[in-house]
Amino acid sequence: MLMPDLTMLFRTGGPLRSIPALALVAFVAFASPAAAEEAPLPYDAVPVTDTRLAPGLEPGIEEPARYLQNSEIDENIILPPARPQDDDPDRKWSRDYFAVAAGVLNNPRYNGSDDRRTLPAFYLRGRISGYSFSTRGTNFQIDLIRQRRGQKTDFKFGPTISLRGDRSGKVDDPQVAALGKRKMAVEMGLFAGVTHTGVITSEYDQLGIRLSASKDISGRHGSWTASPTIDYGSPLSKRAYLGFSASVNFYGKGFGRYYYDIDAADSAASGLPVYDAAGRKATAGKYTLGVAGAYALSGDLRKGFTLIGGAQYGRILSRFAKSPIVADVGSADQWVFGGGLAYQF
Repeated sequence: MLMPDLTMLFRTGGPLRSIPALALVAFVAFASPAAAEEAPLPYDAVPVTDTRLAPGLEPGIEEPARYLQNSEIDENIILPPARPQDDDPDRKWSRDYFAVAAGVLNNPRYNGSDDRRTLPAFYLRGRISGYSFSTRGTNFQIDLIRQRRGQKTDFKFGPTISLRGDRSGKVDDPQVAALGKRKMAVEMGLFAGVTHTGVITSEYDQLGIRLSASKDISGRHGSWTASPTIDYGSPLSKRAYLGFSASVNFYGKGFGRYYYDIDAADSAASGLPVYDAAGRKATAGKYTLGVAGAYALSGDLRKGFTLIGGAQYGRILSRFAKSPIVADVGSADQWVFGGGLAYQF
């Protein structure tokens, strides 16, 4: 299994207007405040085909591949999909399963903030007749390429829709608050990727790459975001799983202008200097590195209750990092922590 963006997993807690990036290990999909474009934390499950597990891991366990998703505080953790051994030899598609998780997330109040908050988070994912779906915080996606039973290489492609609530809720810093709230953005796009099982440590570890891109359809920032991600994860035993992920978030000019530039009127109201470099051109605005893990209380990662947890480090880059809301009253270093309990069936 692989881990997705921390921020992506748990982007829910609290009012939608202040959706944070969820970045948990087993849930590590916490998304930072509505920044659905953040890179994923380690883990997003892409259940593996019906194959055998490593010694000690019963055959048929499905390991999810995680992707980092589009949100600023990468949001996501490890939650292996349940994969009981199939008793039907004629079954064509990977077995159906559902997984839900709930926990808490601690992350910056907005991308670039040095103030933090703790809120509830949840995650849902599953597969029906070979078609997989998952939520990552305020992001929802469906894989339109059906997964066949026993396949080692899994190609993925499908639509995504997400809500971005960065700076749409409470902001503690008085100068940033004086700039005014940003409205919730609705973003739609596509993702594509591939995951292969059995690459480095055993026949059961997974390596995945993924690219997601989306466009604002609500007229807020009116721009686009794109995030390439790489994930690696491996079961350590029948009970434990560990995963890692890395991603880079690219943003269009409108995104930088809406969230990071400061015009003369806003400068006068906040006392922060005028800044217009973030919206001059599209650029890589952030990278994220995540680690996540899961431990099955039931003794089997494929089913029952599982403890999950993770951490993600993100770094605001270039023109975004030089914006006064980051350089003067915030921080380019962005940490996300999360943990909780998952149930698979």
